[in-house]
Amino acid sequence: MNKNIKIIGNSKRPSARAARRQLFPAYILGPIVFLLLAWFIWQQIIRQTDWRTSLDAIRSAITGPRQWRLWLVLLLMPVNWGIEARKWQLAMRPDGGIDFRNACKAVFTGTTMASFTPNRMGEYLGRILYVKEGRRIAAISLTMVCSAAQLLITLVAGACGLIWLFPLLHHGRVPDGRGLEGGLPATLAVTAVFLFGLGALYFCIPRLTRWLAGFPRVRKFGAFIKVLENFDPNILLKILFLSFVRYIVFVVQYSLVFPVFSVSLGFGQVLGGMSVVFLIMAIVPTFTFLTELGLRWGASIRVLELFSANTVGIFAASFAIWLINLIIPALIGSLLIVSIKLFKSR
Repeated sequence: MNKNIKIIGNSKRPSARAARRQLFPAYILGPIVFLLLAWFIWQQIIRQTDWRTSLDAIRSAITGPRQWRLWLVLLLMPVNWGIEARKWQLAMRPDGGIDFRNACKAVFTGTTMASFTPNRMGEYLGRILYVKEGRRIAAISLTMVCSAAQLLITLVAGACGLIWLFPLLHHGRVPDGRGLEGGLPATLAVTAVFLFGLGALYFCIPRLTRWLAGFPRVRKFGAFIKVLENFDPNILLKILFLSFVRYIVFVVQYSLVFPVFSVSLGFGQVLGGMSVVFLIMAIVPTFTFLTELGLRWGASIRVLELFSANTVGIFAASFAIWLINLIIPALIGSLLIVSIKLFKSR
């Protein structure tokens, strides 16, 4: 009888070969994504003007007397994404919550998925992989709250940067800025419209979702919006504050890296100039963030060359920040995909 029970029990277990077949995709998916990402990164790099010069400048900077600045920028990278993970952890409270460790993994994985999708839309898919089934639809809407908060800070800072830049151009304090001042009022007006619209939506999320829930056609998206009906306003303020802190980390990183490549800018010029650059990157659609390098380079050159003629240094600094803040996290996320698949296969 014991022998028969043992035979029946073994018959229900998957064979070793079947188990290996289940784990095989898990072991190859992460490395494949890693290699694809590395190839896309290389293709994006070699399409840029003076990319060899910029790489040589980065290599020289790593061993130069100001290399400590680059290492400090690198140390600020996990701070940057740790703040984003904390934002998402706060946002996930109405949906059952998530621990900080998994929130960090979700943020890195989301960065990887965002690298292959237009306007970083794949970030939502990457993050919800760490959310239990049945809560994933709600997690998408909560992730959008984090994105809206960061965009709101970018719009506020960008509007302030445009206001700061306009008198400099109008009064001729920036010699190379003639012709740009004509488009600033229109850009500021569009930014203001987006800012007030997004601000009203952000701070009225609970009230707005309860109002939308009264429409029959909206009720079919109940799982998507219901989690927002009772969203705590204090959490919204905390997420907005963390978005501001993360924005300051971005500016500090740029202020640290510019002197490494002999770009002489004061902190006020970095703060004002980069706020306009961040605004351009936020409102101009991109296919993937792998193509952001061209946009980042073009916007940085056009704005910051008003204060520095070292365009090669500006590009090298933008290139270094792009590698540290986006590419390294994306590569880390590609390796974390393996652990997600292995967990599911068990």
